[in-house]
Amino acid sequence: MFGGGGGGLNPRKMQQMMKQMGIDVDDVDAEEVVIRTADGEELVFSDPEVTRMDARGQQTYQIVGDAESREATGGASGAVESGDADSSAGAIPDADVEIVAQRTGASEDKAREALEAVDGDLAAAVERLE
Repeated sequence: MFGGGGGGLNPRKMQQMMKQMGIDVDDVDAEEVVIRTADGEELVFSDPEVTRMDARGQQTYQIVGDAESREATGGASGAVESGDADSSAGAIPDADVEIVAQRTGASEDKAREALEAVDGDLAAAVERLE
């Protein structure tokens, strides 16, 4: 029905079109991706193919691979490697505070307060400050 062959656009042609639209695509050399859900489950992708698309400052990640489901471990084992962790459990990572502060122009203290008020949800904290 759609013709034979590679099933769509030539990948090189697709990259050219995306570049013309201001979209950069890069492969990410990821060993593991962990998604923690609100209901206490983790989806773990071991050795996934990860692609990052940057479209005018908005980054989107695509993960290709098989996920293994497991119960959340509770701690962020290596997930938050940068930044200083506060002494309290469940502390907001400094990297998240910086992201919210940069996005909104708010001070880091205001960004941290907004993140704490929304239990660390980056998008909700940005909305709260805008």
